[in-house]
Amino acid sequence: MNLKKTLGLATIGLTIIFANTAFAERYIVSSNSWGKKQERAISKMGGTVTFSHKATGIAFVDSSDPNFAANAKANKIFKHAFADQSVKWQKPSTVIAADAIDPSLEFAYFLQWHLPAIDADDAWAAGCTGAGVRVGIIDGGIDDAHPDLIPNLDVAASRSFVPGFAFNEDVVDPVPGRTFWHGTHVAGIVGAANNGGGVLGVAPEVTLVGIKALHGGSGYFSWLIEAVIYAADEADIDIINMSLGAFFQKSEPGGGAFAALLNRVMNYAARKGVLAISAAGNDAINWDRSFDYINVPAESGNGVAVSSTAPIGWAFGNEEYDRPASYTNYGQSLVHVSAPGGDFAYPGNEFCTFAPCWALDMVLSTNFGGSYTWSAGTSMAAPVAAGVAALIKANHPNMSVGALKNALANTATDSGKPGHDMYHGRGFVNAMNACNF
Repeated sequence: MNLKKTLGLATIGLTIIFANTAFAERYIVSSNSWGKKQERAISKMGGTVTFSHKATGIAFVDSSDPNFAANAKANKIFKHAFADQSVKWQKPSTVIAADAIDPSLEFAYFLQWHLPAIDADDAWAAGCTGAGVRVGIIDGGIDDAHPDLIPNLDVAASRSFVPGFAFNEDVVDPVPGRTFWHGTHVAGIVGAANNGGGVLGVAPEVTLVGIKALHGGSGYFSWLIEAVIYAADEADIDIINMSLGAFFQKSEPGGGAFAALLNRVMNYAARKGVLAISAAGNDAINWDRSFDYINVPAESGNGVAVSSTAPIGWAFGNEEYDRPASYTNYGQSLVHVSAPGGDFAYPGNEFCTFAPCWALDMVLSTNFGGSYTWSAGTSMAAPVAAGVAALIKANHPNMSVGALKNALANTATDSGKPGHDMYHGRGFVNAMNACNF
C-alpha cells in the first residue's frame, strides 16, 4: 500500500510517513470472524499468527514469504491482507517549555485560557468533574510520576503495545528542556487533577488509562489496532482519545481495504460502549473537497473528529476563543465539533514573563519529568472535547455511544455560520452546557 500523503500526531509541526516495508515481515489480515479455520489456512501458507481477535476477524501474521499478502488475498476466507505500515513524525517546532513556572503555584486560570473558553469553571462549580468516567489515552508514553496525573491515572490498567517499552516510557532528549511527551501533554488536557497546583484538566476527576501505541516518534498500525481493541475489551473504557492520524487515497492499492479495516475496529469499539474522539488534522484542508482522500481515524467508524480554535494575542486581551486555528482541517463532512487547540499565528516577538507572547496562544499542559509545555494542534483540541464528553458521561453513565456523540454536539455553542458549520461542525464545545445536559 503506497500511502502518499499522511498526517502525524495532530500537533503542529508533526509529520507522519508511512513506510512501504513491513515491520518484521508482519501482515494485517482480516476475515469475517477469526477461528480455527483461519488459523489452519495461515499455517498452510507458512504464516505465524501473533495476535487474533475473533469478533473483528482481525489478525497479525508474521511471514518470511514475500508473496504472503497476495496468497492470503487469493484465499476466499480472507477479506484483506496487507503489510503493516510504519508511522513517523518530526519533533514539533511549536513546543515551548514552561521552565519559568513554579509548579507549586496555582496558575491554571492565569495561563490556561482554554478552560474559561469552554466555561469549565462553571461546570466544576456545579459539581461536574468527570468522576467515574474512564478515558483511554491512545498515544505515546505517559509520565506516571507527574504530580498532576498521579491522582487520576489507573496504572494497573495502563498498557503498552509497543514491544519492549512500558506505557510510561518514551524517548528523552539529552538536551535539558527539549523532551516532549505528546501523550503526557494530551492526558493532562483531559484530566490533570485538582491538587492545589500545576495545571487542571477539563475533567479533573476523570480516570485516565495510558494505552501506548507510539514511541519516540514512530509506531505501527498493528499497535494502534490492538490498543483500540484493548480499550474496548479489557480496560472498561468509556472514551478513547486519539490525537493522531493519517490521510491517503482510497483508490490506491490497499487504501480502500485499510480504510474498511479501521472502520471495522472503530465500530466494534462503539458497539462495546467506547466513544472514539480523534484530531481532525493540521493541514488546513477542506475535507468537503477531499474527494478520493480519507482521513483516519478521524473519519473511521462512528467516532468524533475535532477541529481546533484559538485566539490571536490572548496575552493582549484577545478572547476570540472560537476563532478557527490557522492550521486546522475543516469541512462539514469531517468536523463534528470544535475545541480550543491553540495557535502560533500572532506576528510579534514580545516576551510576556513566562514565554514569548505568541506562545501563550497555545495550550499549556503536563510534560515529562513533572514539567509543563505549551503546544498547539488538533492534538490539543481533541482531548478538550474528550474531557467535555466525560462530563456528560459522568451524569449519564448508561448513555449509549450514539447518544453521547449527539449530546457533545447538542451542548456545543453554535459558532461561525449558523447551524452545521464547516469549521465548527455542530458547535464549539461547552463544559457548562454539558454539565446541564
